[in-house]
Amino acid sequence: MFRPDHITPPSADNELHIIFQRGDLLSDMRAAQACLIGREQLERHGWRVLRRQFLGYWHEQPCYALEIDEVEEVDPLQYQRGNLYQILGRVDEQLFALAGRASQVLDWERDHQFCGRCGARMEVDLAERAMRCEPCGVINYPRIAPCVIVLVTRGEELLLARNANFPRPMYSTLAGFIEAGETVEQTLVREVREEVGVEVDNLRYFQSQSWPFPNQLMLGFFADFRGGDIVCDQREIADARWFHYRELPMIPPPSSVAGQLIRHYVAQLEQS
Repeated sequence: MFRPDHITPPSADNELHIIFQRGDLLSDMRAAQACLIGREQLERHGWRVLRRQFLGYWHEQPCYALEIDEVEEVDPLQYQRGNLYQILGRVDEQLFALAGRASQVLDWERDHQFCGRCGARMEVDLAERAMRCEPCGVINYPRIAPCVIVLVTRGEELLLARNANFPRPMYSTLAGFIEAGETVEQTLVREVREEVGVEVDNLRYFQSQSWPFPNQLMLGFFADFRGGDIVCDQREIADARWFHYRELPMIPPPSSVAGQLIRHYVAQLEQS
């Protein structure tokens, strides 16, 4: 479906665009794939483009991330304005990942207009996806923030927590950022201990997911409970409990790696 590339091809009539304005994704409510906007449509509106990044090919059609000027008028009867959460679970997973890639490369280019070392203006490198400072030679590539996300289990029970910032009473798996100098495994053990006070072992990798809120790479794991009582870090965790797999609370959707971890483990228990 999607073939990544960074070498901009010649202009083509079948170009597709994922368009942002003031950080909001524009979706065409009249289109089957709302966040993909064609070249003819873009030219008809005459929107001024501030930033343009080639992403690759969507079904062999060249696809670009665009940021248009905030002063441009967008018809509210045709275009919905919102963030990436609004298309999560509503579009194909690969298309969501493509929209997330678009958001991240535009943010990266906007946030690296000037060199952090010498203050000179950075230039877009046309040979690779990079921002270069000619005076001092600094190169900035798009950054990602690697995170671990783990489902801790104890037989038929799952340890789930409600983040203090969750707007809804949803329980999910535990997660945390990898710090400088840490391995993934060290981060997992540390984060579980810090957030809920328990120890784990038998770590098993599940799968990863790009999570563009704003630029995480989520590395999903299972881990077995080894010992300890639940003691929540109140700054991050409002509540954490053991739940039997047949009596789960509201959990994340299957479009997220957290939801996939939980559903995969439950499916294994039901088949055993």
